[in-house]
Amino acid sequence: MWHNSYFLVPAVLLAAAALYASLTRQRVGHVPYAKGLPGRGLPLLDAAFLAGGPGRVFDTVLVRMHMNEQAVISRAGLVTLTGAKPYDAVDQAVHEAVGPTGSRELAPLRRMVMRSAAVQEIGDRLADRGLMRRPERLQRARTARRLLWLAMLVTAAFAVASELLDDGAYGHDRPNLGIPAVLLAAGFVTLLATKPVKGRITPAGQRQLGLMGGSPWTPHSGVSPQLAGGALLGALALGGLAAAGLDDQELEGAMLAAVAEEEAVRQAAVGSSAFASSSSSSSSSSSSSSCGSSAAWCGSSDSGSSSCGGGSGCGSSSCGSGSSSCGSSSSSCGSSGCGSSSSSCGSSCGSSCGS
Repeated sequence: MWHNSYFLVPAVLLAAAALYASLTRQRVGHVPYAKGLPGRGLPLLDAAFLAGGPGRVFDTVLVRMHMNEQAVISRAGLVTLTGAKPYDAVDQAVHEAVGPTGSRELAPLRRMVMRSAAVQEIGDRLADRGLMRRPERLQRARTARRLLWLAMLVTAAFAVASELLDDGAYGHDRPNLGIPAVLLAAGFVTLLATKPVKGRITPAGQRQLGLMGGSPWTPHSGVSPQLAGGALLGALALGGLAAAGLDDQELEGAMLAAVAEEEAVRQAAVGSSAFASSSSSSSSSSSSSSCGSSAAWCGSSDSGSSSCGGGSGCGSSSCGSGSSSCGSSSSSCGSSGCGSSSSSCGSSCGSSCGS
């Protein structure tokens, strides 16, 4: 039966790939600190991130700062701080991104704040509660499935090679092709069992958004007690600029212009990556990996969700690929994907990374 040893290597590879795919798929749904749904008591910026991702958080904070007279936004898209004390960590991230000059263009400011630790930590917090899925785990699960497909191809190749190399001479039996058939069947079963999830928002997150929908929502935290317009900020957090209906047309126009600019950058990055040479792809990949994991919620997205898709990247950055941390953004999300008034990384229909 020595000839059946042809299948020892593919059997080991397939078993390892199947185990890895199963573990990574299970890891996607792991919730370390599961809690009950907070209902309509979800903080303002948490709601913004859940409904629209990092981009929605920035839009909400910028409007809040504008309403609180902490920032002035010109029609040309220049953000000027008034020197007021930051209200929370994301406000502080805006101040740090603006820098000592006290003013900065809206589009690059938006990209920097979306990728800041203060904004990214909101996504981590929501993932810990089981309302969102961690993007790095989704990516790992997709990679594991690709490895499983590769192991199955290797198994099929070994089956063909066994027939070609062992012709049954010298009284030997032919290789038992039932072995690779069983291995391939086990691989297909594992593929079905590890079917990738769609979108970064979990079913619990969808229920949470449903609890906050319907009637106008006014956040209980994340809004200064001295600031009127909590309902407007709530509408902005959940539905984006279109749902908020800002009275200040200059502010809305500047924000939409920043959205359009970033969407153009994203589309250009996607187009250029499709025709990039292998050396350029390798360089981009190494640069992306050097950006670290601090902007994991702005990396490559999954392939869509029941709402709007998985979310896109957070705009061009020092990674050099047009999206922030490590990957290009999904074409299913972005202002063109769900509405022209949404932000560059998502839409009002509930994507996970941007608007």
